[in-house]
Amino acid sequence: MTLRNLSAVLTLAILFSFNTYSSANGPKKKNMVKEPERFEKIDPQAITIVRDEWGVPHIFAKTDAQVAYGLAWANAEDDFATMQELVLAGKGMAGRGMGKNGAKRDYITHLARIQDVVEEQYESQISEDFKKYLDGYCQGLNAYALENPEELIVKKAFPIHPKDVLKGYIFATTVISGVHTEVGSIMSGDYDERGRTWMGSNAMAFSTKKTEDGSTILVINPHQPMEGPFSWYEAHLCSEEGLNIMGALFPGGTGIFLGTNENLGWAHTVNKLDIVDVYRLEMHPEKKNTYKFDGKWYELEERPVHLKVKVAGLVTLPFKRKTYWSKYGATLKSKDGQFYSVKFPANEDIRAPEQMYRMNKANNYSEFHEALEMQAYPRYNIVYADRHDTIFYINNGKLPVRNPNYQWDAVLPGNTSETLWTEYHPLDDLPQLMNPPCGYLFNTNHSPFNATCSDENLCEFDYPEYMGFDEGDNNRSERFMELLEKFETVSLDDVKSIKFDNHLPESSLFLASLNKFSEINPSDYPKIATSLEKMQQWDRSTDKENEDAGLFLLTLTYIFDQLDLGVNAFMDGVDIAEDMYIEGVTYAQGHLLKHFNTLDIQLGEMQRHVRGKREYALSGFPDVLAPNYNVPYKKGKFKTFVGDSYVQFSRFKDGKVEIESLHPFGASNRPDSPHYADQMELYANHKTKKMTLDKEEIMKKAKRWYHPK
Repeated sequence: MTLRNLSAVLTLAILFSFNTYSSANGPKKKNMVKEPERFEKIDPQAITIVRDEWGVPHIFAKTDAQVAYGLAWANAEDDFATMQELVLAGKGMAGRGMGKNGAKRDYITHLARIQDVVEEQYESQISEDFKKYLDGYCQGLNAYALENPEELIVKKAFPIHPKDVLKGYIFATTVISGVHTEVGSIMSGDYDERGRTWMGSNAMAFSTKKTEDGSTILVINPHQPMEGPFSWYEAHLCSEEGLNIMGALFPGGTGIFLGTNENLGWAHTVNKLDIVDVYRLEMHPEKKNTYKFDGKWYELEERPVHLKVKVAGLVTLPFKRKTYWSKYGATLKSKDGQFYSVKFPANEDIRAPEQMYRMNKANNYSEFHEALEMQAYPRYNIVYADRHDTIFYINNGKLPVRNPNYQWDAVLPGNTSETLWTEYHPLDDLPQLMNPPCGYLFNTNHSPFNATCSDENLCEFDYPEYMGFDEGDNNRSERFMELLEKFETVSLDDVKSIKFDNHLPESSLFLASLNKFSEINPSDYPKIATSLEKMQQWDRSTDKENEDAGLFLLTLTYIFDQLDLGVNAFMDGVDIAEDMYIEGVTYAQGHLLKHFNTLDIQLGEMQRHVRGKREYALSGFPDVLAPNYNVPYKKGKFKTFVGDSYVQFSRFKDGKVEIESLHPFGASNRPDSPHYADQMELYANHKTKKMTLDKEEIMKKAKRWYHPK
C-alpha cells in the first residue's frame, strides 16, 4: 500500500529499479579488453563456495582478496543484473542500459564529479591491502562477465577495475544522502524547503543486565525495498586472514554492510542528519555564468555532459546536458534561471567501502571504533554488541562544522565564505552511548535522544542545532518502549516477539491525533455506518487475521494520498477534517465491496507477499515494528514492496555466537533458482533460519560446494 511520499526510499526504488534486461547480445565471445595487472592473478581453485540448504553462499579461502573474488562470483550467480546497476551508474553508462531513468543516474554521477574524486584520491586515500581486496573482487566479477557475456547489460562496461567499484559506491552514498531529491527539486523549478532521504529500520542491543540467560543479544532489521539495488543479499565471508562474518550487503557490495562475526556485530538504521546543503548563487546581472563570492566575481566552471540514452530498448541516442562547478561544488541551473550549488560530504571521501572492510575484520570494540574513526560513511545510526558484553549506539555521520549564524535547513546564501564549510566534526562530537545501566539500546529512525532508559539518555541541547537531528518518537519507538516495560529481563524469544510485533502503540501520538475520527457518530453517515463502527472498534492489531485492519489501512492510504502526507505524519501527528475521514472510509468500503464483496475480510486476504507463483497472507502496517508497505497487485489486493528486508538475531554467550536470520524471498534473484522464493513462508510467519560461522558444521550440512571459474 503506497503512501505517497511516505519515505523517499519508495521514490528512490521506483527511480532506480527496472525489471528486465535484454540478453540479446549475441553468442558468447571472450573478447573483453584485458585488464591491467597490478596484483597477483587469483586462482579460483583456491576459493570454495559452499551453498547451504537455503542457497546462502559461505565463501572460504586463504586470503581476503580470494574471498572477495568468491563473493563477486557468488553474488553474480544469484543477481548479476542488479549488481551491474551501480557499475553502470559509477561509469556514467546507466543510460545505455536503462534508458531515461538510467540517464538520470548518469547526470548525478557527472554533476557530483564522482569519477574525478576517485581519480584524485585513489592512490593516496585507499590502503594497499584494500586495493588488493578490491582487485580480487574485480577479478571475480570480470571472470563471471567473461564466462557469461550474454548477461551483460552494456558490454563496454566490462572489465571493471577497483576505481569503478568505488565510483559505484560514491554514487550510492550520494543517493542515500538525498542529493537526488535536491537536484530534482532544483531542476523542476519548485525548490522550496529542504528535503531529506531516509529509509526505515530497527536496531536493538541487550546486554547481560537485561537478558535472563546472561547473553548479549543484537537485532539487525533494516526496512528497505525487497528488490533492486538497495535490497539485501546474504553471505558469509571467511578467510585465514581474519575475515569470518555473516550478514547482508547490497547487490554489488564488496563486504558485509551489517552483520555479525565471531566477536561482534552491528546494525544500521538510517538517521535524518542534515548532510546536504543547497546554496543560491548571486549571479552577475550582465556577465553570463558569473557569480559573486566574498565581494569578487568568479566564472562558473562549465562542463558539458554527453549522455547516451537507450530508447525503446533498441537504439542508443546521444543527449547533451550541462553541469557547472562553483566554490561550493556541484552546480546546476534551475528551470526558473537561478543557479544553485549542492555541497555534501558523500562526494568528498571515497573510503566508505574500506571502512566497511575494517568493520568486518574488527575483533573487539577498540578495533571497531578505530574503523568508525575513518568517518567515511555519510550517515547511519549504528547499534553494536559484542561477546565481551559491550553494547554501543552512535548517531553516526560525516557532519560539517558550520557557522551557527545561518539557517542550514533552508537555502543558503551562495556568495560568502561564511557558508562554505571545510571541516567535519570528529566522531566524539556525535551523540553516542555505551553500556547503559538498564542494559539496552535501540533505534527505529527516531530521535537519538531516546536510545535507552529515560534517565540515561543524552540531551539534544548539547549538540549544534544545524546537525539536523529529529526530536520525536515514531510508532515503532513508542511500541518498543511499551513492550519492553513488560519485561524485567528478556529471553531471545522475548526479543523476537518484540521485533515481530504487529500492533500500533497505545501511546501513539499519531493515533491520538486521529481523535476526530473516533468522535464521528456513525449514525450521522448511514451509508458507511458499519465501516465506521468496525474501524472505531479496531484493536490496533495488524495481524493478518484481523478483520478490521484492512478498512483502516485503505482509509489511511486514501487520506495520505489526498493530503500528500509524508512519513513525518507518524512522528508529528496529523490534523484531518471530518469530511476527509468520511471520504477515506467511503473509498475503503467501496474498495472492499467491489473486490471482495464483504467488509469482513482478514487483512492477509488483501495484503499479500508475492513472488513468482508464490503468494502468502501477510501481517503488518507502515511504521509498526514488523512493517509492511505495499503497492497495488491485482483484484483489489496489494503486495509487499518495503518491509523487513533482512532480519538477523545474534546472541553472544559463553564466548560463542549463535545467529538466526531471515530474507523476505531467498538467496537468489533468478526465477529458475530453487532459492528464488524458498524463505517466503518463513517470512510470512515470522520464523527464522539458523545460521553459523563454524566451517566444520557448514561443510557437514552443505548441499553443494564448488570453485568459481
